[in-house]
This record gives sequence, C-alpha cells and structure tokens, in this order.
Amino acid sequence: MKYFSLLPLFFCAIAWAQQPYYDDVDLTLTGQDLYFELQQKIDDASSSFTYGDIRDTVKETDEDPSNSNNVLLVFGYNDSDGNCTTDRSRDKDDFGGLPCEYNREHVFARGNANPDMGSVNNGTTGIGADPHNLRPSDQQMNNNKGNRKLASGSGNAGVVSGGNWYPGDEWKGDVARMMMYMYTRYGDRCLPSLNGVGATQGGTDMLQIYLQWNVDDPVSDFEDQRNPYLETVYGNRNPFIDNPYLATIIWGGPTAEDRWDLFDTPTQEWNSTVTLYPNPANDAFWVTSISEAVQMTLYDMQGRVVLKAHTSPNEPVSTAHMSPGMYLVQLTSEEGQTTRRIIIE
Repeated sequence: MKYFSLLPLFFCAIAWAQQPYYDDVDLTLTGQDLYFELQQKIDDASSSFTYGDIRDTVKETDEDPSNSNNVLLVFGYNDSDGNCTTDRSRDKDDFGGLPCEYNREHVFARGNANPDMGSVNNGTTGIGADPHNLRPSDQQMNNNKGNRKLASGSGNAGVVSGGNWYPGDEWKGDVARMMMYMYTRYGDRCLPSLNGVGATQGGTDMLQIYLQWNVDDPVSDFEDQRNPYLETVYGNRNPFIDNPYLATIIWGGPTAEDRWDLFDTPTQEWNSTVTLYPNPANDAFWVTSISEAVQMTLYDMQGRVVLKAHTSPNEPVSTAHMSPGMYLVQLTSEEGQTTRRIIIE
C-alpha cells in the first residue's frame, strides 16, 4: 500500500475532535500513519454483533428524519412515482424479501471482497455483519445493484456504462465514506478497486471517485445519526462521517469538509487574525492582518517546497505558475509562526 503524506510539522497545534471517542487517537499523524491509527481504533468493535441485529439497528440508524415510523432506503429517490422499487422512505415494519419490502444491503458487496465475505444468516458475525456497511434497501433495488461495482454517474441511482452502479446524487457521499471505512478497517480485503472503478489517487489505493463524492455530497443530519447509536451497540464509529477531511489528510485529492478545523488552529496569538485572501485563489492571494514583512514558505500536499519568499502587507503573492490544488502556507515572523491552507483553482 502507498499513502498520501503531509509534513507533520503542520499539525503541531490541533483542534481536538468534538467526539470523545477520538480522545486517544493521535490526530497529529498524517498519511499512512493516520490510516493505521484509525484502523487500530475502529477495529475495536463488538465481536458478537450479528447480521440479525441489523434488522432492529437500522430502525434507529436509518430512521427517516421526516417520519419516525419510516427508514430511508439507500439508492432510493422517489416516493410518488407508483414504483416501490424507487422508494426513498418506507415503513419500518415492511421488512422482508417480497416486493415493496426492504432488506439489508451490503454496500461493499459481499462477493467483491477478497476473500469474499461469504454467505450470511441471522447468526453471522464479523465483516458480513458490520453495520457500517449495511443499509436498508428496497429488495428489488438491492437485487438490481447486486455485485455491480460503483462508478461515476449523475442523477438517480441505477446501472451506468459498463454495467456498473451509480448510487445516486443523494447517496454518493454516504457510499464513499462507507467504502473509506471498509478499506480502513479491513485493509486490502476491501481494497477500493474491488468494489469500484476508476483511477486511484496518485500514489495511493483510494479511488479518486470516492474522494470526489466525499466532497460533492457532504455529511447530512441523517448520516450523522448513525455514529452515536453504532458506537453504543457496536463499539466503533465511521471516522469519515465525523470528519470527511480525514480522507484528505490520508489520501489527498480534493479538499473535503474539515469539521474539526484541523488546519485552522493558530500556533501563536499574534497571528490569530492572519488570513489568506481570496481563498480559493486564482492568480494571486494576499496575506491579511500583518503589519510587517513575513517569511513565507508554500508546500504542496506531498511536503515539497514550491515557493519561499518574503511578503509584505498589501503585496500580492502570485500563484499563476501553480497547479490547481491545496497548498500549505507557513508564515514566520519575529513574533511566531503559523500555517494556513490555500486552495488554488
């Protein structure tokens, strides 16, 4: 495995996670080190939780926020077209394998894992019963998806080019964060390319499409309700729901939502008001709220220096020669040092 790497010096001061679950996780780590740290953390989960337990669990984790009598169905998108296969919401008690009932969908298909997850029954434990990979789904929609690999698309869920499966605009972020969890917890057994198609992020095993979906479809209140309940009944959480930006730190790619402000905690009070403007930037940016020249060093997300110079108040920093992406800007003066993030478009 290869992983995205950052310079640890940028994480000398960090805003701790909102959830106490992560209090013993070293969030100053990056790339491969953070991947293994999170892997160790989330692997500490119930060994007795069963596939049968999912039936009651989803009534809590997947409860429809608009109707507490219902669950939301992954890949669903229309409750008024007269076709129950496309239903988005359904009565919690309509569970089963008959038409217009819902069942338990392994979003990372059981047969796509290597080795596969095997058959399941109500007493199954382990990977086949991991609740972070199981969602309610209309039984016919579940069959339509089957073992198809995930691929790019737009609009509603369904089969796309090459016989692959697009999860739908509403669900693609949820699905991406599930795939990140499965790869982090189970390693190469759930390699992203086993259950999805497309290019990998340079130097890593993570699919670019998952990283993009993680950005395009942010965490919703519905998705947020999963982790607190699963931490109680199963013993772990999906870190990429709690903070999608963890994926950026580990694998790179487009910048996901940073729900914990991991990059934005100043290291010295003197520069607590220092900002980069505009951000994102096109051809140039300015360092605001400085009264004297400061030493500036720009790093790309592989830790390479791309610019080192002094910048003064009201002096633009040209970015015309830089490739689009995220960069880290380290600013140093006689009063201290801080690091800011800049996105170049």
